[in-house]
Amino acid sequence: MNHLKIITGSSNPSLAERIAKYLQLELCDVSLERFGDGEIRAKVNENIRGVDVFLVQSTNPPAENLLELLILIDTCFRASAERITCVIPYYGYARQDRKDQPRVPISAKLVAKLIDTAGANRVLTLDLHSAQIQGFFDIQADHLFAAPVLLERITDKNIIEPTIVCPDVGSIKMGRAFAKRLNADLAIVDKRRSDKDKTEVMNLIGDVEGRNVVILDDMIASGSTLVEAANEIHRRGAKTIIACATHAIFSGNACERIMDSPMHEVVVTNSIPFDTNRCSKVRVQDVSQILGEAIQRIHSNESVSTLFL
Repeated sequence: MNHLKIITGSSNPSLAERIAKYLQLELCDVSLERFGDGEIRAKVNENIRGVDVFLVQSTNPPAENLLELLILIDTCFRASAERITCVIPYYGYARQDRKDQPRVPISAKLVAKLIDTAGANRVLTLDLHSAQIQGFFDIQADHLFAAPVLLERITDKNIIEPTIVCPDVGSIKMGRAFAKRLNADLAIVDKRRSDKDKTEVMNLIGDVEGRNVVILDDMIASGSTLVEAANEIHRRGAKTIIACATHAIFSGNACERIMDSPMHEVVVTNSIPFDTNRCSKVRVQDVSQILGEAIQRIHSNESVSTLFL
């Protein structure tokens, strides 16, 4: 395999720069412009013929981020790159991973097909909303976890008698892994979704009274699920409440909800750029080392399984 190059789109250039620094590389010179009517134009200003290319681009809104990724894939394909790996720290449309109502799409599968069709050879992503999305791709897909960097922050706080709380059944597997690492108890929130961005806590399975609680989830979008869970945990007598989530989407008035909640701190990663000035309770952990190490191992045809939680 020839030498590797890191190419970044415009969704998260700061993370791409950190990944390149970890790998002791410079980012590949790429021009991303807009025509007068808004169409995206990409050009790679270096020779990438026979090169192992890694495209770093999260597909969070706006939709241009996804379109930009597809155009960059095609650009590298037509520039004769030997292999094109899409490094997608946040995989957008992941919540639409099944047909849970009549006449709705499975958008997570559609996005996977678009990436396949555009010419990607491999995908590297972080904390998918559901594990089955990995199987939506017809190319190799590596699914990494941000748990080590989130655990690092929690461990540094030396929390006494912690209890890990899963805000829904989908996060139980990761919650159990966290609880094992921290020698903590596990609790589960039984919730009901009343609207696409609203949830209602029905019950809390487990004891949180007098405990220091860590709520664990894969993403924070509207903040409704997280805040409702925190309110119920606070009502049940928890001492302190900290939340951990990989992807900081923070749509709508999520910041205001979190600031008004009983949570003391919210730990997220830089899979999506987040300005902590928006919300003083938020702390951002860096995932560039995890992604950089995975890129190095993929390029060298080494195992990445040791990076999995």
